[in-house]
Amino acid sequence: MNKQEDVAAIKGKIDPHPPTHQNGFSKNGESENPLDRLNRLREESKGGGGEKRIEAQHKKGKLTARERLDVLLDEGSFREIDALVRHRSHDFGLETQRYLGDGVVTGTGKINGRSVCIFSQDFTVFGGSLSEAHAEKICKIMDLAMKIGVPVIGLNDSGGARIQEGVVSLGGYADIFLRNTLASGVIPQISAILGPCAGGAVYSPAITDFVVMADGTSYMFVTGPNVVKTVTHEEVTQEELGGAHTHASKSGVAHVVRENEIEALQSIRTMLSYMPQNNSEKAPTIDLDDPHDRLDYLLNAIVPENPNKPYDIKNVIERVVDKDSFLEIHEEFASNIVVGFARLGGESIGIVANQPASLAGVLDIDASVKGARFVRFCDCFNIPLIVFEDVPGFLPGTDQEWKGIIRHGAKLLYAFCEATVPKITVITRKAYGGAYDVMNSKHIRGDFNYAWPTAEIAVMGSKGAAEILYRKEIAEAEDPEAELARHDQEYREKFAHPYLAAERGYIDDVIEPARTRPILIEALQLLRNKQDSNPPKKHGNIPL
Repeated sequence: MNKQEDVAAIKGKIDPHPPTHQNGFSKNGESENPLDRLNRLREESKGGGGEKRIEAQHKKGKLTARERLDVLLDEGSFREIDALVRHRSHDFGLETQRYLGDGVVTGTGKINGRSVCIFSQDFTVFGGSLSEAHAEKICKIMDLAMKIGVPVIGLNDSGGARIQEGVVSLGGYADIFLRNTLASGVIPQISAILGPCAGGAVYSPAITDFVVMADGTSYMFVTGPNVVKTVTHEEVTQEELGGAHTHASKSGVAHVVRENEIEALQSIRTMLSYMPQNNSEKAPTIDLDDPHDRLDYLLNAIVPENPNKPYDIKNVIERVVDKDSFLEIHEEFASNIVVGFARLGGESIGIVANQPASLAGVLDIDASVKGARFVRFCDCFNIPLIVFEDVPGFLPGTDQEWKGIIRHGAKLLYAFCEATVPKITVITRKAYGGAYDVMNSKHIRGDFNYAWPTAEIAVMGSKGAAEILYRKEIAEAEDPEAELARHDQEYREKFAHPYLAAERGYIDDVIEPARTRPILIEALQLLRNKQDSNPPKKHGNIPL
């Protein structure tokens, strides 16, 4: 369906009424029955900014705040909080426009039968702008989420701070930012951007765990196209500057992009199914009726004989995990590393995998940051990590060095070192240099480390090693190319395999690729009650 059809499919679920009657009297001035008054106020609060503004929202291909809740939450589960709140401002004529709810719908609901706290900004009321009362409602629902230990979801569609309220609205943003920070690592936080999100408003989603955007209707930027043109003289559209695919592929701000709002909201339901309610619970287990002992002999031939030939690591992931359970995150950003959720033997897991089909799976700045962030999320919420390793090293070059590959690469190293959840690595092919250490090696508390027979564990590739080790012999040879090829082969036979690492105990076992699934499931079951910890500290100092 296109955006208009999506809206049409949901339109009509609410009965919009513009705000009226702010006292206790009926239209003819007579006193109202208390119950009638309550029902009238409830209906008024559901009307948002009125029929015309709701229609304008629909014409943009966007749902209203309440329609979004209908899509996201289990049917009939939403319980609203603070529906009768109004703003308290009297400047610039605001005292005559006191909409119930003040531009944000807050409350609790269920997703797949599990409780969540949620807020949904209403663009039909003052463009969804954040006022003091608006911010207080969001803070209140976030405080509740922390008290009861459930995820908090923010549906963002706002023009930013309500300028008529001045610094009060800015203070409201800061109150929200503080709660985002305190909730980080305690309860899952997911932000959906379903319209504009600009200025200071962008920093709340940025602190949350995952940002979901809808293609064509959602935008994020600190300063908009007009300011950019004034300051830097650059001509740029909203879509180019801060659209969904810009943030998915260039900045990495967006973790998930879907074609429309309905698909974006449904993706949140799917993501939450892999997560626990809070950091004291284990992730949910779901039996997908995929045999635990299933073998896949196609894996025995999936790695090409030519070590320089690529293959798609997603084919490996999908053949090992439970059928149809892999949910990729950050798909468009840093494609040389793959991260996402899956299930293995019914258990939720996080996947981190080098991608030989993109930049040969090399680690660069973006891949390191992407991987580190995902590893830390999984560690926060007790989700075991499975690592598929095929990495030739870190990307060389002045651009990477000058932009801080040392510092950024250390983030991924730090994340794996710090993580105390079950951690299992499978080396499918290359594990070269420092990247071997970084990708959850035994040395940084990998619990089980396996290698396929095709694994090459060495300081560097055989050709590069031969050029260094036999530089003099190659230079003096009658046929330097033949001499290099001979030493290349010698080095490969001596080091380009997993058995030296296995002799040292750095690899727990060399396994047949076809048996990877049952071996990993058995390892996860063994690690189910794993206990590990870090030294007492206020917090570490990750190299940001």
